Amino acid sequence: MTITCTCNGEELRTGAASVADLLRERLGSAAPDGVAVAVDGEVVPRSAWADRPLADGAVVDVVTAVQGG
Repeated sequence: MTITCTCNGEELRTGAASVADLLRERLGSAAPDGVAVAVDGEVVPRSAWADRPLADGAVVDVVTAVQGG
């Protein structure tokens, strides 16, 4: 099944069924270090990424921690 979602402001069509699937597609890992995810404005705990389904029209924000000053 293919859905359309928005990830960090970019509209995309994806076969990702879960947050973990989307991260694997976009970042190469289902659970990359230093990453936080929100779906439709709700923070999704790392422990729930594999179980959090993505619906058509979802708005996903992926934030990566960057070291520096």
